[in-house]
Amino acid sequence: MAEINADNLHRLAKEAIDSGRARTVDEAIELLGGYRLCVIFEASDDPIAHATLLTAVALGSRVFLGGVTVSGKLDVPQVSCLPEGPLLADAVVALGGRLGEPDADTPTITIGLDAAGKRQATFHVRAVWQGWRGGVLPIDTADSITPATAMPLAGMLAAALAVSEAFRFVSGRAHAAGLSPVGLSLWSPGSDWIGAGADDPILNYLPSRLWLIGLGHLGQAYLWAIGLLPYANPGDVELVLQDVDRIGASTPSTSVLSFSSMVGARKTRAMADWAERRGFETHIHERLFDGDCRRQASEPAVALCGLDNADGRRALNTSAFDFVVEAGLGRDFRNFQTIRLHTLPARRSAAEIWRGIPGIAPSVEGNPAYRELLNSGKLDQCGMTLLAGKAVGAPFVGSVAACLVISEVLRLLAGARVNELIDLDLRCVQHMEVVVQDRDFSLLNPGYTFAGQDPAQSADMESEGGR
Repeated sequence: MAEINADNLHRLAKEAIDSGRARTVDEAIELLGGYRLCVIFEASDDPIAHATLLTAVALGSRVFLGGVTVSGKLDVPQVSCLPEGPLLADAVVALGGRLGEPDADTPTITIGLDAAGKRQATFHVRAVWQGWRGGVLPIDTADSITPATAMPLAGMLAAALAVSEAFRFVSGRAHAAGLSPVGLSLWSPGSDWIGAGADDPILNYLPSRLWLIGLGHLGQAYLWAIGLLPYANPGDVELVLQDVDRIGASTPSTSVLSFSSMVGARKTRAMADWAERRGFETHIHERLFDGDCRRQASEPAVALCGLDNADGRRALNTSAFDFVVEAGLGRDFRNFQTIRLHTLPARRSAAEIWRGIPGIAPSVEGNPAYRELLNSGKLDQCGMTLLAGKAVGAPFVGSVAACLVISEVLRLLAGARVNELIDLDLRCVQHMEVVVQDRDFSLLNPGYTFAGQDPAQSADMESEGGR
């Protein structure tokens, strides 16, 4: 086994050793290597189904290290907006999946099935979407949401929640995972996601000028979500990409656009390359985001923040952005599935929200895996302390957060009130907290361009009550 250090340990292997599910690092890696996932694709030329499938594969291949097997009609042109492969099968393989038939009793996700199906494994769910809503249902349940036109982030959300539930099942954290509906509405977070939807708007206006601060777990999920949006002319989109780090050996375990072949590359440049393949214009800032960072009048006024430190977040109110959407994720084995989203400016300033009072992290250095690393000489005390301080993370968490973050910008463009705070835990999505902004952003012009919707799709949504 390769030398283990704070920079190369898979972030879910760290969850296993920190929680005590694995007593050594070798045991944790072996545990992840035993996780397998099957995806059955029941659609053909639906762009949202393609987006859902590719998101599920991209996330699943980072979590289920035993392999993600995909079956179905895959020898068709890839029609999502993602710059991945001419054929759907090519894109699946490029993103880490393998083609084949479902394995016996392996956790299974079915994509594209509009009604109840036959259960083929103990864990078997179907991903569903409509309008701005996405989620998963037990494969054999009669519950459903009406199959209809959806915006792409609903499919991304469904895929992320499906992978989340599958991980909960294989990790033994929830034996009932996959047996109940799990989902949410991106238009009305906290509402009944199965019964809601009459007010879901047509996706006419899309953001054209965005500043992404931080290009790790969250920042790459933001970029993936932006890439899924149906721009009529991608060349209208201008992105500022800001980060100072390079892709490390552990980065691909949480970051959806990073691969082992990119280790050592600067995150800004790797992400700019992907965004430009999507057709976007990019500008790179390779400097820390801090209190000295000021947006110039000619630069994007809307920022998407994916930083994991309070110092950078406190600078958000002094950097001259007109609108900021920020997300933070839990960092330890107890709370890594939690998400907290803020929009700024708000009732409290960034300095008040992130006052620099650190949370109390559980002590893990006494766990058997850490003692084994120290006693065997694989790590010294300093190395062990560095490893213990690293965050636990899972890519499906950042992807759910990204769906919510980008949806706040889309709400702004649709003329709706934005949410000041969204707080949720993927283990109990139905109990999220949502606080609506009291600030009026109607005079803000964040920069927009048009969605390239097919007129027939727009007519479908009109008939379903869209506006």
